[in-house]
Amino acid sequence: MLKTKPDGKTAFDVARYRKDFPILAQKVYGKPLVYLDNAATTQKPRQVIDALREYYETENANIHRGIFYLSERATEDYEQVRTKVQQFIHARASREIIFVRGTTEGINLVAQSYGRTSIKRGDEIIISAMEHHSNIVPWQMLCEEAGARLRIAPINDEGELLIDEYEKLFNRKTKLAAMTHVSNSLGTINPVRQIIRVAHRFHVPVLIDGAQAAPHLPIDVQDLDCDFYVFSGHKMYGPTGVGVVYGKAELLEKMPPYQGGGDMISSVTFEKTTYNVLPFKFEAGTPNIADVIAFGRAMDYLGAIGYGPLAVYEHDLLACAAEALSRIKGLKIIGTAKEKASVVSFVLRDVHPHDIGTMLDRDGIAIRAGHHCTMPLMDRFGIPATARASFAFYNTKEEIEALRRSVEQVVRVFK
Repeated sequence: MLKTKPDGKTAFDVARYRKDFPILAQKVYGKPLVYLDNAATTQKPRQVIDALREYYETENANIHRGIFYLSERATEDYEQVRTKVQQFIHARASREIIFVRGTTEGINLVAQSYGRTSIKRGDEIIISAMEHHSNIVPWQMLCEEAGARLRIAPINDEGELLIDEYEKLFNRKTKLAAMTHVSNSLGTINPVRQIIRVAHRFHVPVLIDGAQAAPHLPIDVQDLDCDFYVFSGHKMYGPTGVGVVYGKAELLEKMPPYQGGGDMISSVTFEKTTYNVLPFKFEAGTPNIADVIAFGRAMDYLGAIGYGPLAVYEHDLLACAAEALSRIKGLKIIGTAKEKASVVSFVLRDVHPHDIGTMLDRDGIAIRAGHHCTMPLMDRFGIPATARASFAFYNTKEEIEALRRSVEQVVRVFK
C-alpha cells in the first residue's frame, strides 16, 4: 500500500503492514523487538497464521485419497496453491511444481534424482564460491558417489561472480550448473539470465537456488529459461516446512522418484510398481497440507503489496543501513556488489560477531552472527564469521538507527 506524501509523491506505508505481524509488537528485555534476521526466516502476517488455524479447525483431513467432504475440500485448497505457485513464478504448467520441505530438500531431490541418473565418472558440476552449504554439500555427495568433479566459479572482492571465469569452466565434461540467485551472506544478486545463457550454449542444464530471491524479486522461470528453480516458503512470509521445486516438465518426466511410498504410485504389486504422473511421483506420503495452504496466503499477501513498491522500499532500507553502518569506526562491510538485495554483513575490528550479536540482543535487536552456512565464502574473505542484518518490508529506518546506536555501543565497550 502506498500513501501520498506532502510533496505529492508516494511513500510505502510500512506502519500499515507492521500491524499485520503480531510478533513485531512484543518487547525483548524490555526493548521493542527489532527483527533483522529476515534472510534466515521472515515473520508471518496474521493472514498466514489464521490460515493454519482455519485449516485445523474446519477441514483437517488427508488429501488425494478421501471421498468425503473434508478430504475433498482440503485437496482442492492444497492443489489451488500449486496453481498459485505456477502463476507466481510463471511456470508453464502446475505439474512442473513439486512441494518439498524447503530449498535444501529441493536441491537434494534434484541431486539425487536428476543427478544420480545423469552424472557419471569424470563429469563436472559447476557452482560458485558464494553458495550456501545446501547448494554445495548435495553436489559434493553426488560427486563422491559418481566419481565426478565439483568446480567453483570465483568471485571478486566485492562479492560479485566473475562471469568470464565462470564461462571458462565449461567443457564437454560439464553436466550441470547450480547457482544461487541471491547470496544469503553478501546480498549479491547474481546475473542469472547470463549464467543460464552461458550454460545453455554448452547444452548444460541449470538449477537456481532462489531461497533469498523469492522474497525480494519477481520470478519468471520461463523468461529466465532455468531448468530447475528452488525456493522456501518460510523466507517469504509463509510457514516453515514448505518449499518448491520447479522443473521443466521434459526433465521431470525422465527423472526417477526421489522417495517411495503412498500417493507417488499408480499401482503396486510385489513384483512391480508403476509410478504416478507429475508432480505426484515426487510427493510420497502425507504432505504438509496445512502449511502449504497457509503458504498460499503468503503469496496472496505478497501479491497484494506488489514487488515494485516492495523493492523500492527495501532498496532504500538497504542503502540507509549501509550508509549508517559504514560511518562506524572500525566497521567493514563484507559484500559490496553493485546489485544487492536486503543484506548487510559486517565485521568490527577484533570483536567476534557472536559478541556483537549477543550485545545487540540485549537491546532487543535480532541479527545473525556466524558463517551463515557459507564457510567456504568466509574462507574466501579470510574471516571466521560476520554479523548480518537482513531486512524485510516491515522494517523501518528507525530500526536501522537503533541498529547503528547499538553497534556503536559495542565499539565503546570493546575500545
